[in-house]
Amino acid sequence: MTEITGKKELMLGNKAVARGLYEAGVCFISSYPGTPSTEITEEAALYDEIYCEWAPNEKVAMEAAFGASLAGRRAFCGQKHVGLNVAADPMYTMSYTGVNAGLVIGVADDAGMHSSQNEQDSRHHAIAAKLPMLEPSDSQEALEFTKEAFEISERFDTPVLIKMCTRVAHSQSLVTPGERHVPVKEYEKNIAKYVMMPGNAIKRHPIVEQRTKDLTAYAETSGLNRVEMGGTKIGIITASTSYQYVKEVFGDTVSVLKLGIANPLPEKLIRDFASKVEELYVVEELDPIIENHVRSLGLSVKGKEMLPICGEFSQNMIADAFGLEQKQVRRADAQIPPRPPVMCSGCPHRGMFYTLKQNKCTVLGDIGCYTLGAVAPLGAIETTLCMGASVSSLHGFNKILGEKSSSRTVAVIGDSTFMHSGMTGLANIAYNQSDSTVIILDNSITGMTGHQQNPTTGYNIKGDPAGKIDLEALCRAMGFSRVRVVDPYDLKACDEAVKEELAAKEPSVIISRRPCALLKYVKHKPALKADTDKCVGCKSCMRIGCPSISMRDGRAHIDPTQCVGCGVCAQLCHFDALRAPEVQK
Repeated sequence: MTEITGKKELMLGNKAVARGLYEAGVCFISSYPGTPSTEITEEAALYDEIYCEWAPNEKVAMEAAFGASLAGRRAFCGQKHVGLNVAADPMYTMSYTGVNAGLVIGVADDAGMHSSQNEQDSRHHAIAAKLPMLEPSDSQEALEFTKEAFEISERFDTPVLIKMCTRVAHSQSLVTPGERHVPVKEYEKNIAKYVMMPGNAIKRHPIVEQRTKDLTAYAETSGLNRVEMGGTKIGIITASTSYQYVKEVFGDTVSVLKLGIANPLPEKLIRDFASKVEELYVVEELDPIIENHVRSLGLSVKGKEMLPICGEFSQNMIADAFGLEQKQVRRADAQIPPRPPVMCSGCPHRGMFYTLKQNKCTVLGDIGCYTLGAVAPLGAIETTLCMGASVSSLHGFNKILGEKSSSRTVAVIGDSTFMHSGMTGLANIAYNQSDSTVIILDNSITGMTGHQQNPTTGYNIKGDPAGKIDLEALCRAMGFSRVRVVDPYDLKACDEAVKEELAAKEPSVIISRRPCALLKYVKHKPALKADTDKCVGCKSCMRIGCPSISMRDGRAHIDPTQCVGCGVCAQLCHFDALRAPEVQK
């Protein structure tokens, strides 16, 4: 990457965090992709000075980053909010052990659930783990706070959380890059500090409590928290993207206490600010964490009775809550038709989901773009909980319902998700022997988050050759004698595989393998054409929900700009009306 310092540059918030990691002298990054955090690690990987990797899951990434910190080099681990749940096990104990070189944990919340299965406020993790958390509100702060996080980490001997959110992570603002400095520490054996057996952990807990007191004192005077005095009738305590909305709505007509440190929260600073204004408000997305803290100080404050606890805020939402005139929004006069999410043209998952629906299967789903198998017209998936849950849930489901369930119920899970947390569920099926059929949807990439590599692809984060896990050999090694691979473009083969494995009286695995249609190296066939003379308008081809196919004047029409020639629709046509152009008469 070209080194530019001192010159302003427009950066995504995530790119600015990556720049902060570079300037802070980070040498090691291990993460798992998850929207809206993914670009942090992708951007950091462009710096040759930083070793970057995609780990199989967030827990592994967190532990790897701890190891790098222990070795004496600054380290980072990134994930989205639900990923932090997976990494919580090591993180909570790392709060006790502390660090050697600085260790920063990036977490990106997704208020509004643009790409998530729940709406979670990661500040709770910081409070429960008793770890400091910083919360930038724009790209420049994202860079500065990241650098400062490492200073705090080493000064207070603690991992430090950087909390991003979708709007800060994926919005752009001006940033002034600086230079890179690489601090180095030596590793020293210290059993009392790093071996968390009960006798040592008991002694570390008081250290954590004292650290929290020290960090609270730091928060009182740190420049990461700042007071912006304006009109004194209204005082607003806020943070992150909510700060930007408050400033856009009120300008300098109100006074603002902007909190850059989300945990621990200051006390004296808040009391002093409250004493200078007539009415005190808290504007924060999701849970009332700041608001509850302010109330615990005995202060009168308004917050969630005015603003919602669910979803993202906006300028107009805040203006409306305070009885102010909303800004005019320009809207198109035309009625825009709804655009529900749909699998891409040529998506390899479509054929398998069609097969499962035709066989009236109960399908327990997992996290990935294949959750779109729950959407009409396929309507196949019936559950989606968390990474790996499909496999584990299938075991419990079949153990309770027995043969009447195992003969028609399957779990579906992607290759990346399987490596993340599906293997342990599969081991449970093998060990505790339920007649369960697991379908691994192997599209040779981590698709949902934008085509990141994983341990089954054979390439690392930079696209260089890497270790490649053989899924078939792995499943057999875990105790499965029935493991078969099918091409999801071949509906007949899919149907045979599903019927035979469901009928088997032992655990089985089907690997539905074909690369994602959007991968750059995938060569597509010519688009199919619909012969309107042969088409009778039966709409059989519409049952797979391919966006390339529509009906015009009662006949099928294929959009040549979208069709990749997969031929799945042609297998549904009983009148030979859908054919490749070179064989069409």
